[in-house]
Amino acid sequence: SALPRPVVAVYGTLSDLLSVASNKLGIKATSVYNGKGGLIDDIALIRNTIFLIITVSLICVDPQTDGRPHEELTGSHTDWLTLNVGGRYFTTTRSTLVNKEPDSMLAHMFKDKDAWGNKQDHRGAFLIDRSPEYFEPILNYLRHGQLIVNDGINLLGVLEEARFFGIDSLIEHLEIAIKNSQPAEDHSPISRKEFVRFLLATPTKSELRCQGLNFSGADLSRLDLRYINFKMANLSRCNLAHANLCCANLERADLSGSVLDSANLQGVKMLCSNAEGASLKGCNFEDPSGLKANLEGANLKGVDMEGSQMTGINLRVATLKNAKLKNCNLRGATLAGTDLENCDLSGCDLQEANLRGSNVKGAIFEEMLTPLHMSQSVR
Repeated sequence: SALPRPVVAVYGTLSDLLSVASNKLGIKATSVYNGKGGLIDDIALIRNTIFLIITVSLICVDPQTDGRPHEELTGSHTDWLTLNVGGRYFTTTRSTLVNKEPDSMLAHMFKDKDAWGNKQDHRGAFLIDRSPEYFEPILNYLRHGQLIVNDGINLLGVLEEARFFGIDSLIEHLEIAIKNSQPAEDHSPISRKEFVRFLLATPTKSELRCQGLNFSGADLSRLDLRYINFKMANLSRCNLAHANLCCANLERADLSGSVLDSANLQGVKMLCSNAEGASLKGCNFEDPSGLKANLEGANLKGVDMEGSQMTGINLRVATLKNAKLKNCNLRGATLAGTDLENCDLSGCDLQEANLRGSNVKGAIFEEMLTPLHMSQSVR
């Protein structure tokens, strides 16, 4: 005689039927078949009787599948995967890799099985030749949507991996995190103590580059600053008295209001520098070897250069309006196109100086050592 068979009421959806059958029969019902072995995928197909007799043999688990769930066999996104990333193993689900960023490289790699021909190691883990320490925050982000990075992990490395895998929403989070993690720029001026320490730590023969640095208000007096590149540096209101700036590069530097009295400026380059209101009394621009100081285009409004040695200096198209050049040695100096308006040139030696096209309106030439001749074409 036939064994008694459990009876299950058919109602609702096919999922409801499978759930009730699982509870009644004590198994995991994943599929329902009819008496002829045909798969029933719609509850509407069961319509010839009020009750359906379901046996274990009719709710089938294919023995060839080793009992694996139906979702895994049909390629659903909920099956588990193991990844071998740079030698480190990560276990996750296909849905984690696919759902959050469906257009990413990871999603395309694992959306359809073997669509990319992913290589696997001897343990069946999918091989990915990337950095595991940078991959871990990316995987966690795909799991829960939060950017969490352990101490010691470089955010720039994680950002590079996010770009590689095409995790667009994470890229924006990382860029913000990197920006927030950077210390605020320190624009405070460099002190004398800091700079002296810097000088002592630099080999004598090494080129010292201080372009664009802020020395505003610093006391750099009596320091050996030869050959240093101060291009575009802020040296406003600095004390550079008695400093040795021989052959230093001060191009486009800000020297406004600074004190350079008695400084050595042999062969200095001060093209287009701003020294408005600075004091350069008793400075030496004259190089015995013939190397000439170049102050072409410099702003020297209101400077006090009294008693300075400036033989052969290049002041072409510089602005010396209201400047004090009393008793300066300007022998052979280039002053072509220079603005000398209201400039005090009394007691200056201007022998062989080139004043062609210069503006000497209101300039004082009293007690000049060398008379100014009309052949010099001043205006």
